[in-house]
Amino acid sequence: MDAPWMLYGANGYTGQLIAREAARRGWQPILAGRSEEKIVRLANELGLEARVFALADRADAVMALKGIGLVLHCAGPFSATSALLISACLASGTHYLDITGEIGVLEYAHEQGEAARAAGIVICPGVGFDVIPTDCVAAKLKSALPNATHLALGFNSGSALSPGTAKTLLESLAKGGKVRKDGKIVTVPLAHKTRRIDFGDGETLAMTIPWGDVSTAFYTTRIPNIEVYTPAAPALVMAARMADHARRLLGADLVQKYLKRMFDKILKGPTGETRAATPACVWGEVSNAAGEVKRARIMTANGYSLTVSGALAVVEHLTQHQVQGGAYTPATLVGPDLVVELPGSRILALDE
Repeated sequence: MDAPWMLYGANGYTGQLIAREAARRGWQPILAGRSEEKIVRLANELGLEARVFALADRADAVMALKGIGLVLHCAGPFSATSALLISACLASGTHYLDITGEIGVLEYAHEQGEAARAAGIVICPGVGFDVIPTDCVAAKLKSALPNATHLALGFNSGSALSPGTAKTLLESLAKGGKVRKDGKIVTVPLAHKTRRIDFGDGETLAMTIPWGDVSTAFYTTRIPNIEVYTPAAPALVMAARMADHARRLLGADLVQKYLKRMFDKILKGPTGETRAATPACVWGEVSNAAGEVKRARIMTANGYSLTVSGALAVVEHLTQHQVQGGAYTPATLVGPDLVVELPGSRILALDE
């Protein structure tokens, strides 16, 4: 692909990390977003081109994407932005990537597969910590047990949150827990299930969460039953279950707006030193009707650091390879070894 690529939402916490790493590598993405002051200032600092446009104006967005081969979308919450940018990409013939972990957004993106094939573009959401490492673990486990009927995934990351991640988490809590059952995504209470999982330092209590792989791992593996877990102390499990009763209040427009404004004021995202000191562990387990079980585990870089290297790895893949149009997951687009090729990742270990 000879056409230039664009980073939309470059002024956000993760967008800036990606922009700075791209510039450090000597790459020249076009930095874009709707905040002219922030985008232009960052572009001038990094010696890159800037484009300012809002996604709500489709004609303006399509025009801004003219001549762009690929856009990496980093402006969340993606529930408010992704469909608009996907629509513009379909019209302009631009490959679409994003770093979302929002189940509804991931589902919508994969529903556009036929339109993407017709337009000759790739749509691949979730090219960050949501969901590269878990997606690759799921793909490896499917290969190890091809007739698996159940998939459980989990991750342990002690990283602080950026404002964008916190906003996404707030929206997901208001929508309740999610699991995939018999091929369908269903709503369940928050902390629907608990179990003990060994993330590498001995078993710890973990609870189910509405993580992106409830959507994407199905497209990667076609395993019909999927749950995702994260470590949680008993008090946190109890708090999540109590919060389930307040979902209607959490979902109220005024509450959402107030809390999101507070996140912007309070949260800054982890520093480089913090990211370096807080790696993540990803775990997975598959089982089949006969009771056979396979497990896998991998240590990776901090979630935000992995998002930077992972997103750029997928950008590089698309710029160097001809890919048939359609909707993909990271593992089906680049391959299940993607995660082990990223900085900070160790060998993906399979065990019985």
